[in-house]
Amino acid sequence: MIRIGVLNNLRSGRGMSRVQQVLGVLESEPEVLHVETGNASLVPEALADFEREGVELLVVNGGDGTLQRVLTALLAHEHGSEWLPQVAPIRGGRTNMSAIDLGSHRDPAQGLKNLIEKARAGRLKECEVERPVLRVDLGLDDGVQYGVFFGAGVLHRAVQLTPRYMPEGRAQGVFGAGAVTAALLARTALGGFGGILAADKMQFAIDGEPAESRELRVAMATSAERLFLGLRPFWGTGPGAVRLTLVASDARSLPRAAWGILRGRPPSWATPDAGYLSCKCETVALRVDCGVTLDGELWEACPGRSVEITADRRVQFIRA
Repeated sequence: MIRIGVLNNLRSGRGMSRVQQVLGVLESEPEVLHVETGNASLVPEALADFEREGVELLVVNGGDGTLQRVLTALLAHEHGSEWLPQVAPIRGGRTNMSAIDLGSHRDPAQGLKNLIEKARAGRLKECEVERPVLRVDLGLDDGVQYGVFFGAGVLHRAVQLTPRYMPEGRAQGVFGAGAVTAALLARTALGGFGGILAADKMQFAIDGEPAESRELRVAMATSAERLFLGLRPFWGTGPGAVRLTLVASDARSLPRAAWGILRGRPPSWATPDAGYLSCKCETVALRVDCGVTLDGELWEACPGRSVEITADRRVQFIRA
């Protein structure tokens, strides 16, 4: 059997019962290495230990934020080498959008059992899912980060809003994000664009084209096939791996277009001239004053922040 290492985030937010279930599986599988972390700063050290032990499959037991931290450590070589194992996220966090997109089992303990059984049977090949990963350069102070879903402005504020209005636990995860999104859609349908839905002035340039400045209601990019609750708010084509959607503050009939956009089926009149832009590109350069988010991790507003998004790295994920 290939060497498996499990990184358990003890602060992933799904409660100690889920953690104990995963640890129970590991107790019966002594050949599977595992490390428990409660601090993101310990991730590079844990990965260095796994590399020394010859780990070929890295199981990440945590949410989107934990996976984002692991991908950044691996792809930015924070652990001191270019070692890049296969990565299998299991659904142990409050938000598990990436694991859900890959089709991982809803029970993290069962997902881990499935991985171990398939590794023993030599059947991991059937679970391979190669995906591009976003490389997000946030500038000198915050450096390069890797992840799957990027948002600015409204989306940053929505992530901040979820724990304020939803109880701790799973309600802050997919359910909470879905509830907040539904509330925002309802408010949009009624024509309410103030507060969290206020537009932000941004400058953007796509694939080296001349920069354009606009007030944007929505600015998001992803390398995923779908977002939480199966949403697919991307419909454009192009040569790149970055799925980008921008919606201007003066976009035509946004309340009527919103539901179609979330499903990736906008009305025929939702064109760039009408304030709706969606494409698959290689590079997006942004200049923003507002806060930004990557896989639920938050970076606060910074005047004149320059952000560059590409997706030139691919990772061999394994569906748990």
